[in-house]
Amino acid sequence: MPPSDPEVTELLHAWSRGDAAALERLVPLIFDDLRRMARRHLRGERDGHTLAPTALVHEVYLKLMEQRSADWQNREQFFAVASRIMRRVLLDYAKARGTAKRGKDVAKVPLEEAFEVSQGQDVDLAALHDALDRLGELDPRQRQIVELKFFYGFEHEEIAELLGISATTSKREWKAAKLWLLRELSRK
Repeated sequence: MPPSDPEVTELLHAWSRGDAAALERLVPLIFDDLRRMARRHLRGERDGHTLAPTALVHEVYLKLMEQRSADWQNREQFFAVASRIMRRVLLDYAKARGTAKRGKDVAKVPLEEAFEVSQGQDVDLAALHDALDRLGELDPRQRQIVELKFFYGFEHEEIAELLGISATTSKREWKAAKLWLLRELSRK
């Protein structure tokens, strides 16, 4: 499904207006995309994690159902929100299991895998979440670019179309955001 699929966008608009039938038609169209996103999020989790991609999608679905006044603009906005919710669910799950404390069974992601750089450091997902929140306060667009690229896997051309910028700007801001995040995460 292309990122700007008009059918998905129209169903999101209908759902925003309270059309429950639109949601029933929407779920089969987006489920596989949500599962791919969930698998991507779960790659950074500790071995033996008990949440499977489908279970994570179900958790996200339940959280989305709680958002009664959501004003869905388009497919990309929906997936960006779903990605944030997945991050939050995984962070809450880690905290509930007592693993969010620094240095104790924290889910680690090699930075070279996470940000396609060749540094041999690991980063815990709680620290990444906090750093992304700080980045969002400084530069909301860079945070969006990181979320769309890292968590959803969008290409720079897709990000550029979504955000109304050039692909070159998307690439430049992606690099700047990566450097900022790497600096923030290395301070921990």
